[in-house]
Amino acid sequence: MQKESVLSSSSPHRRTSHITKRRVAGVALVGVTALLAAAVQSGAASAAPEQTPRAGGVNPGAVAMKLTASQRAELIRDADAAKATTARDLGLGAGESLVARDVMKDADGTVHTRYERTYEGLPVLGGDMVVDTTRSGRTGHAYKATNASLKVAELTPAVAADTAEKQALSAAKAAGSKNTAADRAPRKVIWAATGRPTLAYETVVGGLQDDGTPNELHVITDAATGKKLYEYQGIETGIGNTQYSGQVTLTTTQSGSNYTLNDGARGNHKTYNLNRGTSGTGTLFSQTSDTWGNGTTSNAATAGADAHYGAAETWDFYKNTFGRSGIKNNGVGAYSRVHYGNSYVNAFWDDGCFCMTYGDGSGNADPLTALDVAGHEMSHGVTSNTAGLNYSGESGGLNEATSDIFGTGVEFYANNSTDVGDYLIGEKIDINGDGTPLRYMDKPSKDGASKDSWYSGVGNVDVHYSSGVANHFFYLLSEGSGAKVINGVSYNSPTSDGLPVTGIGRDKALQIWYRALTTKFTSTTNYASARTGTLAAAGELYGTTSAEYTAVQNAWAAVNVGSRPGGGGGGGTSFENTADVSIPDNGAAVTSSITVSGRTGNAPSNLAVAVDIVHTWRGDLQIDLVAPDGSTYRLKSTSSSDSADNVNTTYTVNASSEVANGTWKLKVQDKAAQDTGYINSWKLTFP
Repeated sequence: MQKESVLSSSSPHRRTSHITKRRVAGVALVGVTALLAAAVQSGAASAAPEQTPRAGGVNPGAVAMKLTASQRAELIRDADAAKATTARDLGLGAGESLVARDVMKDADGTVHTRYERTYEGLPVLGGDMVVDTTRSGRTGHAYKATNASLKVAELTPAVAADTAEKQALSAAKAAGSKNTAADRAPRKVIWAATGRPTLAYETVVGGLQDDGTPNELHVITDAATGKKLYEYQGIETGIGNTQYSGQVTLTTTQSGSNYTLNDGARGNHKTYNLNRGTSGTGTLFSQTSDTWGNGTTSNAATAGADAHYGAAETWDFYKNTFGRSGIKNNGVGAYSRVHYGNSYVNAFWDDGCFCMTYGDGSGNADPLTALDVAGHEMSHGVTSNTAGLNYSGESGGLNEATSDIFGTGVEFYANNSTDVGDYLIGEKIDINGDGTPLRYMDKPSKDGASKDSWYSGVGNVDVHYSSGVANHFFYLLSEGSGAKVINGVSYNSPTSDGLPVTGIGRDKALQIWYRALTTKFTSTTNYASARTGTLAAAGELYGTTSAEYTAVQNAWAAVNVGSRPGGGGGGGTSFENTADVSIPDNGAAVTSSITVSGRTGNAPSNLAVAVDIVHTWRGDLQIDLVAPDGSTYRLKSTSSSDSADNVNTTYTVNASSEVANGTWKLKVQDKAAQDTGYINSWKLTFP
């Protein structure tokens, strides 16, 4: 059960999904996240199949089919029936089993099945994957949340379950939780999202967070040592006379002389009035007139009209843009609750009730029912029911950005003259009290905290701010860099490498992001693998020699994720080795070589060394750059506390004392036992 909200918390332990942390702790413009920590998924950026250029047209075979509820259910049944064969094809161990959770089918017959995994009957948190099956039934590419071998020697806990529960309750209280109690007893799981797969307990703590948001704190405890391995917050904090969208048309239901906010055209999405309550469904909005609200907070139905309208526009956006029928793609509507709590400055999506909830803002004067907030929050539900991106680390930033991206898509789709489409997040609700938006997609750092570009520590930043990397990528991919005015709003988007980006239009950018989310991303996808996934999606939709594919490369490079085609432009030259080199466990160092030629003089003082290493528990690794004369430059030291998977980053080396031409080597050594991996590729770029 996952819930999401719009604002972020000031507490480093809270994983509440919020729209921002500034001024007010708690606007929930965020989405549902699934369970895990960041790790690079399998698959290289070149994974997209070669396609014939189509001059901007979409490959019709890669378009997702619109499935009826019965067709989708049948495909899931087929996948479950074939799961043993699929597990063998993937080389899974004897104790591992797959459980089909979702499915998409392309027009060319390719089926993308999203699986959860179990080990000896226990759920594997971080074991999810997307498996492609060709029309002929052959198992194709698999996008895995973890590449670690699933081997757990001991399945009998050494620590009692109540010890894990006490630890979880203590963590919740430390984060300011009120009315704290375990929602359910600790359950045994295999924790595979970070480092080595481990027998663990998962405890879920309920009650309320410190700002009144419902609490759903998940705490993972090592069943052998009692050590806390991980924690995350499951609540992620985002004719009608509306407050924000003017006068709009609403779909309602008439029964006798009464009308209700029940949208029969959109899965019977209903809108309820909690009337300052914090639990239950509330009362379905019902009245004898089919005109709702008066555009101000003096009428309780005004917020109801905004919420009902936002739900309808979000439903239509997904249906008409992607062929998706509802949040779960099963034709079933969610429901909305307005007037939650007293002066509650937040909004959130909750997977448990499959519902959207909106507070009324400070002094109950500004309900958080704006259109992009609605689109943002309900998009968390879409993320939860597709990739299930973990709400922590880089995956959490991608989760938040996905809701910003699709919330923006909803706003442009609605084409409402009172709330025009823009690349500003939460500009209508004025949470900061100064008339400024919560976030800016063209230059995220304008909010004072969000990040414009990727760097090695971005995963340690609050997810509402690390989301800036993907938000910036999406803006650049859609509109390009530089100064421009769109719908009356001025933008001026920079690039991290100082080179321009030409946009491909928002419609194409949305198609690429949605396909990557639904068929490539997993719970542990990070920025490097998001680049891989979006390139694969662009290749499938438009071809790998298309302008769209190149634009994806350029937009990611412009936010410091990967390089531009041909090495980066601006006179820069890249040399790359893509051959895999196995790294022995706790063994001797291995090297991968690159021969540089055609340069004059010495290497630069800002030699870029891009490293892509697939390896569980990356803290085991020591990485060096070896110059042609044998001089060694330390890129990364070992760290017993760095349990994350994979090294996918770019180091800058002052190599100005070295002759440029010659054989350079990447030297890697695993200096601790139990984890293995390989050098996937590495690259030298001379500016």
